[in-house]
Amino acid sequence: MDDELALSLYNIEPDELAELVQLVKQVHGFDFSQYSKASFKRRVIRVMQLKRLRFYDLKHRLINDEAFFNEFLKEITVNVTEMFRDPQFFKAMNEHVLPYISSYQNIKIWSAGCSTGEEVYSLAILLQMNNLLSKSFIYGTDVNTQVISDARKGIYNLRKVKQYAENYLATGLGGSLTDHFTLMYEAATIQQVYKQQTLFSVHNLISDQVFNEFQVITCRNVFIYFESQLQERILDLFYRSLCPLGFLCLGSKEAIRSDTFSKKFKVINKKENIYQKVGV
Repeated sequence: MDDELALSLYNIEPDELAELVQLVKQVHGFDFSQYSKASFKRRVIRVMQLKRLRFYDLKHRLINDEAFFNEFLKEITVNVTEMFRDPQFFKAMNEHVLPYISSYQNIKIWSAGCSTGEEVYSLAILLQMNNLLSKSFIYGTDVNTQVISDARKGIYNLRKVKQYAENYLATGLGGSLTDHFTLMYEAATIQQVYKQQTLFSVHNLISDQVFNEFQVITCRNVFIYFESQLQERILDLFYRSLCPLGFLCLGSKEAIRSDTFSKKFKVINKKENIYQKVGV
């Protein structure tokens, strides 16, 4: 089947896309209305193509098949991640954030949109290499139950870990990434010391509320899939979740573009979009 024919079979019209958003909200409680429409449409079509579903069949499966909805959710929400992704980000955290938070008696960090846990364990290793892990606790959250389950296990393909090792070396932390794993055959399991200081749970940035007060919040490669109004709502959630002078770390691909919130945060590192909360 050529690409044009495939596109015609699995294309979705704007009114159908709106209908799908409403259906998912009513049946499953997930509101995709303020996701980037182009990104949402592209990913819905991908699901239709992978599963060979016309629009009517897609709706039927979403209503009647819970397991299919979890697959659908995993495809729609972006789960591209790796350990020490963008090493310069971790170098910037090492330089600008960790020296400041080291004075706290207890450090709480929230990794929002953590996917399968690589970001959380990267943060844990960063803290350990600065002798801060024992007094730190990292909360990893994602909207998808399946990726949270994978994150809790902390087991990764050994080939992937060896690829991640290049990122780790670029941070300049010293040693090897595999020093922090237990290696068995084709799998690598994150060491227990890191699991003890982390908690993974399901949290929906769109609908759920503040659940703790944090010194640091990281949220990378998430905002770009949201419309500006939803970005503001999530920024408000992050602002209320940070302690006074807490840090919001977004990474090089995302930034605070809201006039309202640019006044509530001070830029600490412009290239890696690390901000510090101002006011109370």
